[in-house]
Amino acid sequence: MQVYLVGGAVRDKMLGKPIKDRDFVVVGSNVQQMLDAGFHQVGADFPVFLHPQTKEEYALARTERKSGHGYQGFSIYASPEVTLEEDLQRRDLTINAMAIEVHGLHDSRPLNNQIIDPYGGLNDIKDKQLRHVSMAFVEDPLRVLRVARFYARYFFDGFQVAAETQALMTQLANSGELNHLTPERVWQESSRALMQTAPHVYWQILYDTQALTQLCPTLANAWDTDKKLQLLSLTALALSATHHLEIQQRWAILMSSFADDANHILQANNTTSPTVIQDKATTNTAWQSHISEMAQRLKPPKLLTKFALLYARHHSQLRNFVQLSASEQIHLIEQTGAHKDATPLQQLLSVNKILALAAETIALKQALHCFHQVGMSSIDPNLKGAEIGAALTQARIDTLKLML
Repeated sequence: MQVYLVGGAVRDKMLGKPIKDRDFVVVGSNVQQMLDAGFHQVGADFPVFLHPQTKEEYALARTERKSGHGYQGFSIYASPEVTLEEDLQRRDLTINAMAIEVHGLHDSRPLNNQIIDPYGGLNDIKDKQLRHVSMAFVEDPLRVLRVARFYARYFFDGFQVAAETQALMTQLANSGELNHLTPERVWQESSRALMQTAPHVYWQILYDTQALTQLCPTLANAWDTDKKLQLLSLTALALSATHHLEIQQRWAILMSSFADDANHILQANNTTSPTVIQDKATTNTAWQSHISEMAQRLKPPKLLTKFALLYARHHSQLRNFVQLSASEQIHLIEQTGAHKDATPLQQLLSVNKILALAAETIALKQALHCFHQVGMSSIDPNLKGAEIGAALTQARIDTLKLML
């Protein structure tokens, strides 16, 4: 019997990150031996056991064979003859397919400092690549979401999804296999991704690989239709992580992709008369309808849907809260339940601030791009002295006007 620390614990050790959970693989053992050692089996047919003291998971080395559709359509073969390399081969990414041998079932100290790395995980950590282990990747549609989630977790560490792995994600999306994922499983991965340091790249890569078209066609269609809204919501989602927003706030930001018009949000600092503000509180019906449709498709907690709907209904008042009359402010407090608990209204106002900041961030990047794009080749070469600076400034202004 040989026991190995595997997966995320080894990966995070090599990345110098805190290790939250430890999983182990046991080679050369069987169910009865594990039970005799005091371990508790998880499920009748799945060879995973809980340590009697630490409750950490110990799995018998196993292989899997595709036998049906979806992420559950596998037949599992666990036997003392299954090698560590065979077990690691069924994993999703090379950085998750490394192992360290430990002393035994009841002594999880490393036997030595050797990293067992049959599929190049160490090189991919060095090269900052998220790469699939084998072609078995395409047998499990859940891996599309897992890769996207790891991308959101390690994006700011410099990791990118390998081109060949992204191609397989697209292949899986187009195969129809994603349709066999349950809403609860999709939401489990998506909600975890929303709380990562780069939640925006999760949704972006799902969109780029056509997975979003299969999983959330309404959202994919909204982004196909209005690129400004896509850019705004993704930029705001990135900012939501740096400002440590709660999950319901991040979900409301993503759902702002369904706003009636991109400029309605992008012009966050414009002035609106109280009459117009009050009228807009009852509009955005399509926006609200799409939020409800997303709720049916992904089954997020009702609190998140309620919060996103509140933002859609009261977006204009939130954007211009300081300009509202006393009666309108009181009305908004009643509509959002702030008289009982002010936290949701404060969180809604924060959502609006992040969207406004995203709009400013986009505008600044656009203006800087125009500034650097226009050089000496864009003006009259015969100009001299101060005329050159004035001409460059005017050319940059004219270029930016064309983009606004």
